[in-house]
Amino acid sequence: MRKPIYLTKQGLLEAKEELDNLLKYKRLEVIQDLKNTRYSDKLLENAEYSYVKQDQAMVEKRIAELNYLIANAVIITDVNTDEVSIGAKVKLKFIPENEIETYAIVGTHEINPVKNKISTEAPIAKAILGKKVDDIVNVIHKFGEYKVKILEIHA
Repeated sequence: MRKPIYLTKQGLLEAKEELDNLLKYKRLEVIQDLKNTRYSDKLLENAEYSYVKQDQAMVEKRIAELNYLIANAVIITDVNTDEVSIGAKVKLKFIPENEIETYAIVGTHEINPVKNKISTEAPIAKAILGKKVDDIVNVIHKFGEYKVKILEIHA
């Protein structure tokens, strides 16, 4: 049995937008590039044709991935703010540094470290899932361990 594919409403929207962009624009662009390079007898342009074929394969693979993702997604609708759960935004204080960060707990297909979207599989998410505001949690990862205090949980 496969693991569920959890997505937030925003994550589903972004997946649909990416798929739409691939189908309406990128795929057509690659097809045009194939037409432009296919019949060339110059070595450089034949190499370009091979590159475009690889690009086409990547586009088609991503389209298939997104179709699967969208068709099999479990959308997170009700976020429990009593305890840390998937779909929640959590404000944490790192101890003893007193640094404060807010993370969104998302499924593995939505991770984005730049936007502080972390997967339920991340060590910090694993440690805080199911915990409540004011809990102090020990986070263990491959480089050691540290403590965080849960300051807020919101949807």
